[in-house]
Amino acid sequence: MAKREIPEINAGSMADIAFLLLIFFLVTTTMELDSGISKKLVERTTTNPIVTIKERNIFEVSLNHKNELFVDGKVVEIRDLKEAAINFIDNGWGVGNPIGDEKVGKECDYCQGDKDPESSDHPNKAIIAVESDGATEYGTYLIVQNELLSAYRVLRNRLCQQKYGMSFTELEQAFKDSQRKDDDLRKKLELVKKSYPQIITDVDPTSVQ
Repeated sequence: MAKREIPEINAGSMADIAFLLLIFFLVTTTMELDSGISKKLVERTTTNPIVTIKERNIFEVSLNHKNELFVDGKVVEIRDLKEAAINFIDNGWGVGNPIGDEKVGKECDYCQGDKDPESSDHPNKAIIAVESDGATEYGTYLIVQNELLSAYRVLRNRLCQQKYGMSFTELEQAFKDSQRKDDDLRKKLELVKKSYPQIITDVDPTSVQ
């Protein structure tokens, strides 16, 4: 009786199939990326000067473990945070810090705030201090930071529109389109940024008077 031959399985294309499946999974798989906030850190200095900060120039924002928002110790809804920050930054009660080659500071002649003596002196003295609990949800923290940055964006857009007839967003885009080579646009950007500098810190000021 003849021995039955077992047919062989052609495995020549298995490697190609495995390779195609690998490419498929690489293309279709989504990877979660950590979200965050872009911030420029201050340069480290060799000296530690003692700076005295008036209490009215500090806008205290805090989040507790229940994701409840407090501004200067009072409960505030997140939807109201941007407006509260704008009022604080743009108050314009007193004299600001010297800018550029200035030897003395000046009053804010572009601020449109209430000039409340209990609020900030000048946009370049207005400090927003953010404190969060260890159990605060990261998403809530990001929303708060975004609202604060939006407040500065509103003020910069308004000033830029008044001075140059375009929003700060449009001015930034024009500068990018010029390959960052247009000195006139650069100076305009720097002026608006210095007028409303983004001073947001996660560290509470150590010296308050």
